[in-house]
Order: sequence, then structure tokens, then C-alpha cells
Amino acid sequence: MKLYTSFLFLLLYTVASSQIIGKVTDARSEPLPFVNIYIDNSSTGTTTNKDGNYELNIDALGTYTISFQFIGYTPEKKTVQVSKLPYILNATLQEETTSLDEVVLNSGENPAYRIIREAIANRKTNLAKTNEFTADFYSRGLWRIEDAPEKILGQEIGDFNGGLDSTRQGVIYLSETISEIKYKAPDNFKENIVASIVSGDDNGFSLNTAQESNISFYNNTINLNTQVISPIADYAFNYYDYKLVGVFYDDLGHLINKIEVIPKRQNDPVFSGLIYISEDTYEIYGTALNITGKAIQIPFIETLVFTQNFKYSTIDSLWLRTSQVVDFSFAFFGVKGNGRFTAVYSNYDFSPQFDSKTFGSEILTYESEANKKDSIFWKGVRPVPLTDEELTDYIKKDSIQEIRGSKTYLDSVDRAENRFKVSDVLFGYHYKNSFKKYDFDISAPITNIHYNTVQGWNGSLTASFQKNQEEFNRKYWRLYTTGNYGTSDEKLRLKAGYQQKFNNTSRPILSLEAGTETQQINSEEPIKLIVNDVASLFFERNYLKTYERQYAQIGYSQELINGLRFYGGASYERRIPLFNTTDQTFYPREDEQFTSNNPLQPLNEDSAPFVEHNIVKASLNAQLVFGQKYYSYPDGKYNTRPDKYPVLFLGYEGGYGATVSDYNFHHLKARLAQAFNIGNKGRFGYNLRTGTFLNGEAISYLDFKHFNGNQTRIGTSNTYLNNFNLLPYYALSTNDTYFEGHLEHDFKGYILNKIPLVNTLGFSLVLGAHTLNTTQNKPYTEYSVGFDNVGFGKFRFFRVDYVTSNINGNKESAFIFGLKVLNLLGID
Repeated sequence: MKLYTSFLFLLLYTVASSQIIGKVTDARSEPLPFVNIYIDNSSTGTTTNKDGNYELNIDALGTYTISFQFIGYTPEKKTVQVSKLPYILNATLQEETTSLDEVVLNSGENPAYRIIREAIANRKTNLAKTNEFTADFYSRGLWRIEDAPEKILGQEIGDFNGGLDSTRQGVIYLSETISEIKYKAPDNFKENIVASIVSGDDNGFSLNTAQESNISFYNNTINLNTQVISPIADYAFNYYDYKLVGVFYDDLGHLINKIEVIPKRQNDPVFSGLIYISEDTYEIYGTALNITGKAIQIPFIETLVFTQNFKYSTIDSLWLRTSQVVDFSFAFFGVKGNGRFTAVYSNYDFSPQFDSKTFGSEILTYESEANKKDSIFWKGVRPVPLTDEELTDYIKKDSIQEIRGSKTYLDSVDRAENRFKVSDVLFGYHYKNSFKKYDFDISAPITNIHYNTVQGWNGSLTASFQKNQEEFNRKYWRLYTTGNYGTSDEKLRLKAGYQQKFNNTSRPILSLEAGTETQQINSEEPIKLIVNDVASLFFERNYLKTYERQYAQIGYSQELINGLRFYGGASYERRIPLFNTTDQTFYPREDEQFTSNNPLQPLNEDSAPFVEHNIVKASLNAQLVFGQKYYSYPDGKYNTRPDKYPVLFLGYEGGYGATVSDYNFHHLKARLAQAFNIGNKGRFGYNLRTGTFLNGEAISYLDFKHFNGNQTRIGTSNTYLNNFNLLPYYALSTNDTYFEGHLEHDFKGYILNKIPLVNTLGFSLVLGAHTLNTTQNKPYTEYSVGFDNVGFGKFRFFRVDYVTSNINGNKESAFIFGLKVLNLLGID
């Protein structure tokens, strides 16, 4: 079968060959990848692949002048008479050897500085030349693993759907797209994908997009997790040194300056490498710039290399970006690999007729049957030929897909993976029917064992059944049940539920649930269970305060229009106070004792914060994302949250029919949140909440507004925009009007990278300010200074902050140790 497929592919390859084909090498016969090749006085062009091979589509036989251009090499033109197809045309490019002595230099000055100053002075002018355009776009993405263990943290990682061979290496992702793009500065973008192909998935849709490839070094910064400084940014001289290492003339007589970009400080968010600047206009001719993962605070990335090629358009009188290649390498948890994203631009139009309807919230669309194009189509439109590795991967994955998509194969794999093992008793059991698309799960008992003074040692076990109506959980329904048993209160609590997602466009989700459970008095659950375990067992501090809820509830959410999502729910609840039943601790201390389960009377073990009661609760909430844009894939709508605008939350919660009449209430609330980059100076975020109660004078303490405090000195969130680090958990809970505000700025290395020795650590300075105002108390304030991205090597999951607070005149200071790793591992 494999031999037949290979033969058929090669046959189609030959039949479809209406091109000029060949190989481009250097003087040592080494292949040159990503050489720009184009027909003079036309928009027809291509690029060599990694092996130096190219294919140039032509419409008819005749005489053509073919130009070969590659940064660092002397451009070459060849005029050929094409009398049959395919026509073979090879080329050898010579390294540019023009002497610097041929250039008149200002005495006493680094010549590169003059050129860079001119490039900076002309940056906005040159950027404006491409303020709006349409173009055709081609992209190819490839991820390759060179070494992978069979297991990570005890979990088998498989062979990535046949991507890895017996040596644990191979291509795990390969895809291509052909699209039409429209752009208008500063941020209007529209892409229509005409064709998409994913190796090994006939129904797959490529994740490559033109907007993510739209990287311009004419901007002051490039967003790569952090804001990376362009070599020609307005303030570039604060970050870079430069050296003129060569000059040469292109085929049209333009003088090109080859400049080495040298970081002043290695751990700044900066590039190193080469940038080519044309004389006179000071436009970019090409780039070969790289950056480390450490510099952009993505530790598992080792390097990123950006290679851009430009071609001068005599019609438009500007340098056009014709191709871009992003090479990357990574290593994490024993997995090593690399990859490449290739982009080719053609058929530019810089005088498009855009109107008010051209751009909107939708930034990406797919044509119907975009993923059904055959190999003949791709052979005719692909501007960069496949490498041998890529060709082999398509052939292999097509064969594997046919086999692995069969019921016989899926059933055989499921039988092996569904086999019960002794370790499943501790780590959970998973049963899967891949062909019928359903799963059955029993959670891991060992990871759900906790301790608190109400239940003592307690464990939870969840069993669930999920039927996927489409692949990748896009439409599904799910049944589940959870049991929790406490050894000290000797009580088993059970709950069960049903959830259904109806589509992947507006994402309507219905949920039904009923049963009995314990819940934190603060329903936002600010205390992670594992943190309370440690605090109680090792330090005799039981911060977790709970009650029992017997309930039945229904919830529904859906995006009503783009950017506006609705959440609604109702429940019938019986609420029962709970009391401590144990005082077990590993290290009893004379100066410490457990408090009661009542935060209002911590020293009174027999007191309860509310009277047992029944109540009906209803909630209506809306989330409005201003300026939200989205991608329309055939399998659903995928939203993006812009930094430019905030997100507004409006909500109502009410209590009705309570058996204690004073417990009925109405609670109105609002929240405004946003995070955005401030140039090269880091990322600023804020989160503002306010609310008020109507008829809330004597409501149950459970329905007060509780705030996310912290008494453990352990931080468990990635940012502190939703919590206070020194506020006691229930110190300022209120049933009246309140306002809380959180501000945080992460300098992303802007300050620390400038301090010798300190800049080798890779830490990031973070400043924070927090306030809480209620009608019953004086304002609570909190200020912090800390270091994020703390760790060693690739393991940087920690944060350390020094926090000082003021509550009713009482000042306190402490260090907070952030364990972001808990979120990474999904630990409660």
C-alpha cells in the first residue's frame, strides 16, 4: 500500500509539473534555503526549500528572465528560453565580497551607527508605505521531535498519531495554507483561507494564520510573549550595539548595508544577528535575527530565528517582504525538537478599494471545501516545494490515517489501553471507545485525599461518562457523579450532574446538578485544598471554613452576539452549618490552636455563622468583551480578547423564598478588567470590582460578599489581580456597598535586565497595589514589590513578593511565596 501511494504521488508530481525547477547552491555546492526566485517584471515568484530546491510556476512556454536573490549573496539573473516543461534551471550564488573601503565613511564614527540612525529616522515613513494592502499568502508549519521519552511524569505520551518512529523521533505536525489577506494599519486584518491541508488528517484545518506571521521590524516592539525591541526601534541604541560587516549592490544597483546587531545585555528582550538596510531609503532588505527563550521568558524555547527576505518593486517604489521563515528549537521534560514556520507573500496591491464593510470582528474565514483540495491542486499552487522529509511525512501519514481511522485498528488500540492495571486503583482508570467517540473515567483516589478539621481525612471519587458528537469535544454530553467521604464526621456525600454543549459557535452549555457537598463559605474558593492540608497538619491552622449544601441547580450560558456572553442559573438549596470534629495535627503547638468553623466567632466551637435554612437562588450575569474579534473555522468560532479594550462583567444574584425571611436579598455587581503592554516597559493589568446589596441588612453570612484574602503566605495564582495577599479571609466580608481594586505591573525584565549580575538571573520585577473599601470599615490597602519568573533553567514556576498592608491602622508586612506550579499541574 505504501509503495503504491508513493508511486501515485510521484506520478501526480510529474504530471502536474508545469514549472521551471532546479536547485540553488553556494560556491561550495551547499544548498541555499529560502532564496527568493522571481520572474522579472511580474508578481510570479517562489522560494527554495530547506534542501535548496525550488519550483516556479509559469503559464506558457517562452523567454523568461529569472532573478535569484538571497541576503548575503550576489543577486543573479538568468535569461532562458523555455521550450518544454518541466524546465530545469540550477543556480550557484556567490557570497558578496564588496570591500568596506568602497564606501565613504565619516571619520571617527562607527559607520553602522549612521545607517541605523537614518533607519530609525525613516522608520515611520517606511512603515507607512505598507499601511494598507491585499496579498496572496502561503504558509507551512512543521514541528519535529528529535528525542522523546516514552513517559512524562509517569504518563505515556504515545507516538503522536504515528509521528514518532521506533527511535522516538519524527514529524508530529505538518500543515499548509493558501489564503487571501487584507490589511489596513494599525490592526485591521482579514484572511480568507482558500486551501488547508494537515498531514494525516483529511478533515483537519491548519492552525497557521497570516496575522500571527505579520511580524514587522518597523514597529518599535514585536510581541513574543514579551515585547521584544526592534533593532531599529526609536530607543534601539539603549539596547544594541552595531557593526557594519559588509556592503554590496543588488541587481538594480541599490547599495545594501549588512549590519551585525549586538545586544548590550544578553538577557534583555532583544535580537542578535544581522539586519540588511538599503542606502538612501533606509528600508529593510532582509533579516537574520535570533532570540533565546530566556529573553522572552518562555524557558522551554531554546532559540527563535527570524529570516525575512525583501524584493524591490519598481512599480510601488518600495521593498516588499516576499518571504519569512521562523525557525525554533525547544527542550522540556526530556522532549527535544525543532520546527519551522514558512510564509510567502505575493501579488501585493497597495491601492485596495476598502470600504466600511471590508473589516469587522471576523478576522479569518474558510472557503467551503478548503480542506478537500487534492495533491494536483497543491502541486500547482505551492510556492515552496516540499522537502524529502515533508513529502515522506504526507505519504506516511495518509497511509497511517487510513489504517488508524478504521474500526478494527481503533478497537485494537482501545483494548490495549483499556486493560485494567493494578496502578489504576491509585491513579484512576480511563476507558475509551475511539470509534464510537465515548469515554468513561474514574478519577485518581490518591490525588483527591485531603484533610480539614470538619471532615478529618476525606477523599473524593468521580466517575464520568462523556459522548462526543464531534471530534475534540466540540459537541458533547456528559454524565458524572462524585462521592466524598470524611473519616472524622463519618459522612458520605454524593452529587451527580449532566452537562451538554450544543455547538462550537455560540457555545451554548446546559448543566444540571443535584446532591450534597461541602463548600467553602467564600464560593470563589480562595484556599486551595492542598495548601489547607499543609497549614492544618504541619502548622495547626485551619483556614478552610465550610458548610453543607443539599441542592438542585440548573445553569445555562451562551454567546448572544459577538463579544456578549450570558450566564444564568437557579438553585434550590438547603444550607447546614458544620462544626469541627477533629483536632489532629502532625506537630501540636502550645502557642497555636485550631479555630472554630465559624469565621465570625473563631474561639467559640459551638457557634455557627448562620441558621440552617432553605433558599432559592437565581443569578443573571453578562460578560462584554469590547472590540472582540474572532476566527471562523469550519468547526466553530474562536474568540480573541484584545488588549486594547477592557472586559466588562455585570451581574445579579438574588435569594428568594428563604425559610428565614430576613435571608432574602438582591445583590448587584460589576467588574472591569484589562491587561495590556506598555511598549517595552512591561505589561500592566487592573481588575476593578464594585457592588451593592438591596435588602441585605440581615442576610445569611453565606451570601455576604467575601473577598479573596490570604493568610498562608503562599500565593497560588499566576497574577495577583484577583486577591489580597495579607487580608484575613473573612475580615472585611460585607452585606453592603463595596469596591475593590487591583493593579499590577510586570516590567518583563525592563529594569532588572539593566543591573549587572542581577540580569543573569532572568527574574522580572513586579509592582502591585490593592485596595478594598466597604461602608463598615476604613479602606484596606496593600502594596507589593516582587520577582516573577523565579526558578532555575527551564523550571521557572515561582514568584516571591514582599507585601505591606494597612487594615484599620494596623500595619503588617510579609513575604509571599508564589507557587504557580500548582496551577500548571492542576492541583486543587
